[in-house]
Amino acid sequence: MQNPEARRQFISTNSTFNPDRREFVKLAVGGALSGTALLGSSAPAAASVHKSAPGIKLCAQTSAKPTDEELLFLKQIGAQYVSVGSTPDLRTAEGFLAIKKRYADAGITVWNIGNMSVHNMPDVTLNLPGRDAKIEEYKQYLRNLGQAGIYYTTYAHMGNGIWSSGRAEIHGASAREFDIVSPNKVGVWGDAKFYEPLSHGRRFSADEIWDNFTYFIRQVAPVAEENNVRIGIHPDDPPVPELAGVPRCIFASFEGYKRAMEIANSPNVGICLCCGCWNEGGPALMHKDPAEMIRYFGPEKIWKIHFRNVSAPLPHFVETFMDNGYYDMSKIMTALVEVKFDGIVILDHTPDVVGGHYPEQAYGFAYMKALMIRALAEA
Repeated sequence: MQNPEARRQFISTNSTFNPDRREFVKLAVGGALSGTALLGSSAPAAASVHKSAPGIKLCAQTSAKPTDEELLFLKQIGAQYVSVGSTPDLRTAEGFLAIKKRYADAGITVWNIGNMSVHNMPDVTLNLPGRDAKIEEYKQYLRNLGQAGIYYTTYAHMGNGIWSSGRAEIHGASAREFDIVSPNKVGVWGDAKFYEPLSHGRRFSADEIWDNFTYFIRQVAPVAEENNVRIGIHPDDPPVPELAGVPRCIFASFEGYKRAMEIANSPNVGICLCCGCWNEGGPALMHKDPAEMIRYFGPEKIWKIHFRNVSAPLPHFVETFMDNGYYDMSKIMTALVEVKFDGIVILDHTPDVVGGHYPEQAYGFAYMKALMIRALAEA
C-alpha cells in the first residue's frame, strides 16, 4: 500500500527541520525557553486552572440529548465520563446545565461540551471577514462553559478543515483514507468543502497564520482564565505542511506547539493531543511521537487524549482499528500513567462497523480500558 521512496521524498521536502526553511529558524529562536517556562510559570498569578481529580478518565463521545437506552449503554460499558456536542438550542449556560443534569442523574460526569460553530473557525485562522464577531462568539462560549461548571473545551485552528481522499477497507470495515498524491482530496468542516489548488482563492503565508493565532489567543486566554476553563488545542488533520494554499505551520509539530504555548503564556491554554493526527505525521514530521509529547508537556498542558491509530505516516494513511495500525498504542497509556495524567482519554475516528455507534464505542472503550489496567499494573 505504501511507497517508501515517495514517503522519503515527501518528508525531505516538507520537514520543518530543513535548514533552508525560514520558518525553522524562527521556531528555533522562539522555542529557546526551557520546558519549565513553557508550562506557564510566567502566567499571571490571578489565572485559575480547575484541579481535576487524580487518575486517567476514560471517556465516551455521546449526544447532548441522550436517550434512556444510550445512558444504559454507557452504564453497561462502565463509562463514567462523557464528551458531548451541543445542539443550537442548548448553546447557553442554562442549556449546558441541562445537559450536565441529564447525565448526572445517571451517575455520569460531563467533561466537555462542544460547539461546532466555534470549534474550528476559518474566519479566525485566516483573518476573513467576520473574524472579530467570531472571536466574541467564542468568548461567550467560554463564559457559558464557566457558568455551567464545564472546565475544558477543545479548539482547532485549521483554515480549511479535515482532509480526506476517499475510503479504504480495513478488516472489512470502511475507513477514512488520505493520499497526498490523490486528485480527489477534499477538506470538510461542517457544511463547507475545500478543494485544491487554493481553497480560499489565494496562498497564505506562515507569518499570517501565526499572527492570526496570536491575535485570537491573546484575546480569549484572559476570558478562559476568568472563567476557569482550559482550552486544549487540537492538531491539524492531516498535518501536511500546506494544503490548498493554507500552511499548517503551528499545530503540526512539536516545535509549533512549543511556540504556541509561549505566545499564549497562559495556564489555561494547552493541548488536546490527537494521537491519530500525530501518528499521521509520524516522528519525521512531528519530531516527537505521542508518548514523547506526553512526557514532555505532561498533565500541566495535555488535558485530553484522542485515541486513534493509522496504517502508516504521511504521505498516505488509512485510519485503522487501535490494534491494527503502525503505532503501539500501549506506549501512550504507559506514558499517561508515568506522568500521572488526570484528563480524559477518548475514542476518536474509527472504521465503520456493523451495528454502528454502540459496537464502535464498546470496542474502543474496552480496548482503552484493557491498556490502562495493564499500564497501571505494570507501574
